[in-house]
Amino acid sequence: MKAKVPTQEAARLEALRQYRILDTPSEQAYDDITALAAFICDVPIALISLVDSDRQWFKSKVGLNVDETSRDVSFCAHAILSENIMIVKDTLQDERFGNNPLVTCAPNIRFYAGVPLRTPEGHLIGTLCVIDHQPRELSEHQITTLEALARQVVMQLELKRTSAQLADALEQIRVMEGLVPICSYCKGVRDDKGFWSTVEKFVKGQFNVDFSHGVCDQCMRQHFPDVAQVLLVDVKDSPCDKHSSSEELLG
Repeated sequence: MKAKVPTQEAARLEALRQYRILDTPSEQAYDDITALAAFICDVPIALISLVDSDRQWFKSKVGLNVDETSRDVSFCAHAILSENIMIVKDTLQDERFGNNPLVTCAPNIRFYAGVPLRTPEGHLIGTLCVIDHQPRELSEHQITTLEALARQVVMQLELKRTSAQLADALEQIRVMEGLVPICSYCKGVRDDKGFWSTVEKFVKGQFNVDFSHGVCDQCMRQHFPDVAQVLLVDVKDSPCDKHSSSEELLG
């Protein structure tokens, strides 16, 4: 049985993208977590599974040779529908999975337990799961430990995201620390590839900011003297806001 699509699926997928984790090489920090999960739960298979739009991709795996499977047959696609651990004691006794090819064929899943990976914003992006080839149960100690390990997975993801954001910020600072070529006539800015653009476009490309536009008092007097004579006098005499400017009033 194919899993339902979670509510706010677009936001969930965007949260997953922001970690920049999909299709990255294996890392010791994640492999240590799956090794511990397999050992503590005494199972042959443990996975960190991230549920993408049409697949589940394994950041780390123990006891499995494939890197991903279709989302349509994914157990984890069902697990991310709830924040609580999903335990299937015997897949052949569960109508959702009895005919699943991952049950009837390799890896012949008969037991599954998956803890959703919950981001700080509340998005469920995947699971830390353990799998066995025979029906079984987990003790309370094993369940609480598996949940603790799942939180460690999210912590690792957050550390990586923060590190990447810091690296991006440092790169932006490095760019802005250098001399920025500005045209003496049109005041355009030349980027590091030699292309000229407006100041707004250059700054937006470096810092991803938006602009609002107005007219400063000096330009107002120079280019719109008739308007300035009325507007700037009104601003100066305004009892409500002595700090208002023509830019604020027009912008």
